[in-house]
Amino acid sequence: MSTADNEPILSPLAGEIVPIDQVPDPVFSSKTMGDGFGVAPTGGAVVAPVSGTVTMVARTKHAFGMKTESGVEILVHMGIDTVELDGAPFTLQIAKGDVIAADTPVATMDLAAVEAAGKSTMTVVVFTNQKKHGGKLELQQGKAELGAQVAAVSPAQAAKAQAAPAARPAAQEDDPARAGLQGFDLLAYDIIKGVGGQDNIKSVIHCITRVRFYLKDDSLADEGHLKSLDIIDVAKAGGQFQVVIGQAVADVYEAITKQLGGAGDDVAEEVEKPTTILGWVKFGFSSLIGVITGSMIPVVGLLAASGILKGILALLTEFNLVQTGTSTYTIIDAMSSSMFYFLPIIIGFTAAKRLGSDPIVVAIIGGVLVFPSIVTMSNPKSENYNAFATFGNTVFNAEFFGIPISLPLENAYAYSIFPVIVAAWLAAKIEPVLKKYIPLMLRSIFAPLIEVFVVSALVLVVFGPIIMFISGGLADGVNSILSFNYPVAGLIIGGLYQCLVIFGLHWAVIPLVASQISIDGSSPLNAILSATMIAQGGGAMAIWLKTKNSKIKALAGPATISAFCGITEPAMYGLNLKYGRVFMTASLGGAVGGLLTGLFDVNMWGFPGAFVGFPSFINPNGIDGSFTGYWIASFATLLVSFTATYLFGFKETDFETAREVKKVRLGRREPAGA
Repeated sequence: MSTADNEPILSPLAGEIVPIDQVPDPVFSSKTMGDGFGVAPTGGAVVAPVSGTVTMVARTKHAFGMKTESGVEILVHMGIDTVELDGAPFTLQIAKGDVIAADTPVATMDLAAVEAAGKSTMTVVVFTNQKKHGGKLELQQGKAELGAQVAAVSPAQAAKAQAAPAARPAAQEDDPARAGLQGFDLLAYDIIKGVGGQDNIKSVIHCITRVRFYLKDDSLADEGHLKSLDIIDVAKAGGQFQVVIGQAVADVYEAITKQLGGAGDDVAEEVEKPTTILGWVKFGFSSLIGVITGSMIPVVGLLAASGILKGILALLTEFNLVQTGTSTYTIIDAMSSSMFYFLPIIIGFTAAKRLGSDPIVVAIIGGVLVFPSIVTMSNPKSENYNAFATFGNTVFNAEFFGIPISLPLENAYAYSIFPVIVAAWLAAKIEPVLKKYIPLMLRSIFAPLIEVFVVSALVLVVFGPIIMFISGGLADGVNSILSFNYPVAGLIIGGLYQCLVIFGLHWAVIPLVASQISIDGSSPLNAILSATMIAQGGGAMAIWLKTKNSKIKALAGPATISAFCGITEPAMYGLNLKYGRVFMTASLGGAVGGLLTGLFDVNMWGFPGAFVGFPSFINPNGIDGSFTGYWIASFATLLVSFTATYLFGFKETDFETAREVKKVRLGRREPAGA
């Protein structure tokens, strides 16, 4: 750090300097963005760590980037996950394009406010263009005063930079709009360009691992360009062009929406209407999958967490650590059940954002569906229950201005996402009419008044009963198949389910699982799906332990853990679909796991699966054979998928060139990256 040619880096805050691998964020600690260090701050004053030009200032004020005269690019990220605070704890005194000297005051961070919001104040300083620059970062750990030199970057190694293969065409390097971008902003820019530019994007959403684009013309997307970027893979399914990112998907999505003007999933879609019956069927299915995906993605993690907590409560009750009926039991039960009980409110909010209606209004309509007095009227054990007429299997137990209504029994609306999604769709159709005819001075009161009344009435009287009849029929159909021959159904579903994940169509299965849980309190279908997750993790694990390729090994480890936690995309897209026969050998394990799940008559009382979801297999009435059967099926799945992959799934030479896995789509064969 003492040589004159080194580029000095100052501590932007006073505090404790730690290596970047100790930063509590996997994107930074894995050095995905580059080497650097963390500062556990003791004060909120922030200074420039280097002398140079400000290249980026985050809209939410939590981060800024700089580039020195020698070409070193530095990112300062104040706090972890502080983008969610929307700039409240920060002040910034700089703007993009400013030329400032090291140690110049540039910002402040309210440490108490960040901690009060449940976020870490750990500030990260990253050498973002290290791969291109070629220099190395040297760090001095320990306590540091504000503005003290704590690191240095060695001079650029031109030979390495020249020898490195060009990841992008030279024309991109000369793109003036690209100059000065770094980190996720640079990746977002390249992704937008790779999908055909901003004008080709109708809308964009993201899930746990993928950024999902709705494009005007898929043929304008440059897959070769996209695959040269720091992503896992690309795919087309369900009317979406999907860019598989991995753990950093939320950061990349944020950078993309920022460059699109912050619109994100609120971008209006200019949809070309089909002209044939088959075209309308495909269009309707694609639209439905898109709405389900956009509505469910934000809450899947909470559903999983709530399901695990339910299982833990059952475990505590089984071993008499918590007694049923006590206040402790009631409080934990409320923590685990609130997500399920108020699901229509939450899905109403997310569906409204996806469909372009007012999220607050639709959330209120979701609240109508689970309002206590409505629930009471649907409960046959309640003294207010009045089944005054029947039509086939339909029971009319309420009325609205003399119109008979069929309320689903036992608060089934709380477990169904479709009635409130229809409410969001109706609201999106009604709101423009209300805005057109209601004067501006009256709109803030009378528009939501009319909207809540009309949409709630339509859902309760017309659409809700129809949807519950259809979804109940689908659930009964699935249950009938499983009841007819559970082991055979497990064998088939276990072997083939992950094919739906390839196309992004697995979201269509979630409502079926939710419907099973709403009607029966449990889901044998979800028990089979759990085995398929472990199977893909077993394939990735075999690669992890067998391969000598350090790059593949580094990818396989996290992918294995992710699959065992119920997220299979990193394993499938990063490894199993690309190399050898791994997807098939892993799916063989899924088939065995599904078969054993059926043979042991395993049931599941929650949403999360794989190994992390083991509490979901605990019967709330006491541990039974499902819990034992789950462990037998899970370990058998892991053993078969791991062994088959280790022995027959791949050769070391497969990693020299990624193999394109073919998939069938719309009647023709295309590369998996298509």
